[in-house]
Amino acid sequence: MTPEQAAGMCQFFAQALSMETQNTARVMAAVPDDKASYKPHEKYMSAQELTQHIGLTDIWFLEGVIAGGFTRPEGKPPEMKPSEVVAVYREKIPGLIERLKDLSPEHLARSVQFYTFNLPNVLYLDFCLRHQIHHRGQLSMHLRPMGARVPAIYGGSADEPFEAAAANQA
Repeated sequence: MTPEQAAGMCQFFAQALSMETQNTARVMAAVPDDKASYKPHEKYMSAQELTQHIGLTDIWFLEGVIAGGFTRPEGKPPEMKPSEVVAVYREKIPGLIERLKDLSPEHLARSVQFYTFNLPNVLYLDFCLRHQIHHRGQLSMHLRPMGARVPAIYGGSADEPFEAAAANQA
């Protein structure tokens, strides 16, 4: 991958991340702190675990791309309420996305080791997006059974019809 290609991909991914992280924050914010232990099945992560996993992993991925490498987190982070995760997420993510736009094309094109992968740095933004969307879908399936409202993501939901979703986006 050339540096110029990597820079173009970064612009694309930064735009996608801007949109998707807003949707993700809305889904995470729909988890009531007092019902966060809910699991639809014993093998599932709880809503709290999923919220924390999504929020902290997105931050970790973006920081890793910015740093040009990924360090394995040591130990488990302290448990956070969903509302606390959302606050940290909404505080940190926009600035991290802005910092992506300042990375040099050479930095973005450089090969980076991530577990068994060795890819151009910019491609880990795609990992971040796919990881976030995958787990956001899981989390959204927890909401209604736990008694929470499901926010609109790409259009209306039964709890937030398209008209309400459009007004919230304005």
